[in-house]
Amino acid sequence: MKTDRTIAEGPFEPTWESLRTYVCPDWFRDAKFGIWSHWGPQSVPMFGDWYARMMYMEGTDRYLHHWRVYGHPSVHGYKDIVKLWKAERFDPEELMDLYVAAGARYFCAQAVHHDNFDNWNSAHHRWNAVQVGPKKDIVGLWAQAARRRDLPFGVTEHLGATFTWWMPNKGADKAGPYAGVPYDGTDPEFEDLYLPNRDAAETPKHMWDVHPWLTDNAWWHEQWFARVKDVIDQHQPDLLYSDCPDVPFGEVGLSAIAHLYNLSTARHGENRAVYTQKNTDPDVFRVGVLDVERGVRKEAEERPWQTDTCLGGWFYDVRQVYKTARHVVEMLVDIAAKNGSLLLNVPQLPDGTLDDECRFIVEGIGQWMDVNAEGIYDTRPWRVAVEGPTGQEGGAFKEDQIEWTPQDFRFTAKGDAVYAFQMAHSGDGRARIAALASGVAGKVTGVDLLGAAAHLSFSQDADGLQIVGLPERPVGEGPQCFRVRLGE
Repeated sequence: MKTDRTIAEGPFEPTWESLRTYVCPDWFRDAKFGIWSHWGPQSVPMFGDWYARMMYMEGTDRYLHHWRVYGHPSVHGYKDIVKLWKAERFDPEELMDLYVAAGARYFCAQAVHHDNFDNWNSAHHRWNAVQVGPKKDIVGLWAQAARRRDLPFGVTEHLGATFTWWMPNKGADKAGPYAGVPYDGTDPEFEDLYLPNRDAAETPKHMWDVHPWLTDNAWWHEQWFARVKDVIDQHQPDLLYSDCPDVPFGEVGLSAIAHLYNLSTARHGENRAVYTQKNTDPDVFRVGVLDVERGVRKEAEERPWQTDTCLGGWFYDVRQVYKTARHVVEMLVDIAAKNGSLLLNVPQLPDGTLDDECRFIVEGIGQWMDVNAEGIYDTRPWRVAVEGPTGQEGGAFKEDQIEWTPQDFRFTAKGDAVYAFQMAHSGDGRARIAALASGVAGKVTGVDLLGAAAHLSFSQDADGLQIVGLPERPVGEGPQCFRVRLGE
C-alpha cells in the first residue's frame, strides 16, 4: 500500500536539519524516573523475551518449551498464543497508584513489539488487543490511568525490526518427527500477522546471527508509518520510543517524529514531546533523546538521556533473577548525576498482575524514594558528577550491580543545594567529600542527611568536606543523600 504521509502542521519539518533544532522539555529533565509496561502476548508462555521469534528456531529453549507445552509450531503457532492472552486481571488504576507511590514521574506502555501485534485499537491491523486476545485497548487504558495522575504518558514501538525479525516462522524442522513440515507462518490465511517476508534474507541459525533491524522493503516502510502515526494520533503520547539503532527508514521515520512534535506543539504552544533513539552518533541523536538499553554512561552527558532497563527479562520469564530495589536505586542515582533518566520495566504476568517479588521490589524503591527523592527530582548535574574509586564502563548491556565503597559519591544540584549521594555506608559515623573542598566549591553553610532529623556537624578545608555524627545504620536501603547548602 501507499500511505498518505501527511503530517501535522507545525514548526518541525521531516528533515534532519529541522529536527536537530529539538530541545528536550523540562518535564523530562525533571522527572528522572519512569515505569514501563513492556507487556503483550509474548508474556503468555512466561518464558522470556523474543519468544515469538525463537519458538520457530529449532533447538532453542523457546522452541522446545513451545513444542512440549503447546504443540509443534507447524500446528500450534504464534497466532494461537495471541488468542491465549486475556489480561483478565489487568487493573491499570491500581498498578498506576503503585508506580506513583514508588516515585514514577512518567509512564510508558508498549504499543507494539517485534511480534507484529498492536496493543491498541489499530486502524490498520486486525491483529490487535481490541479484536484478539484481551479485547481491550491496553494502550488506551494505560493512558487514561497515567493522565488521571498527571503523569506524562509515552508509548514504545518495536515494529521497525519486525519484517526481518519475523522470518523464522517460514521455516521447518530439519530433523525429528516434523522434519520438512512447514511452520504455520507459511499459511496464507495468516500472512497479515506473519508477513510476506519469505525472501527477505536467509533465515539465521541463531537468534543473533542476523541483526534483524533494517529492511529496504518499501511496503513495510509504509506499514510502519501508518501504524505508528495511528497510535500517535489516537493517544497523543508525550514520549515515543523506537527500538531501533537508527531513526527507522530515514525520511519515513523523520516524518513520524515531526508529526509527534508538531502535534505536541499544537496542544501546548511548544513542543513537550520526547523521541528516544539508540544511535549514539551526536549528529543523529539530536533529533531526540539518546536511549541506552540496559546500560549507563561513563561520564555526565551535556544533553539529557535515558536508560531503559527491566527488573528481570523484557517479558515475564519464570527463570529470571530480579534486580533488587537497592540495585535499581543505585542505578537511578548514578544516572541522575550524569544528566539521565531511568525507565524501568516491571514485568507483568499474562493476566496483567505483578508477582509478589516484583511488587515487593517496587515497594522497596518507593521506600527509598520517600526519603531521598529531593535529591533526584528537578535536579541538574553539578559541576562534578562522580567521585571515588568505583566507576562504570558505560554502554548498552552493562548494568551489573557494583560493589561501592564509602568513598564513592554521585552529585546532583538544585537551587543553592548540592546533593551528595554516598553510595555505600561507612559505618564509622564519618564521611569526606573531596569535591566540596574549600577553594574548589563554594562555602558550605549547612549539611543535612535526608531522612534524619538532626543537622550534622561538619568542617570544610582544602582536603574536602568532613562530616561527622552520622547514624551507625544508614537511613534505609541504598545510597544515603547529604543535602549540602552553599553560600557566599
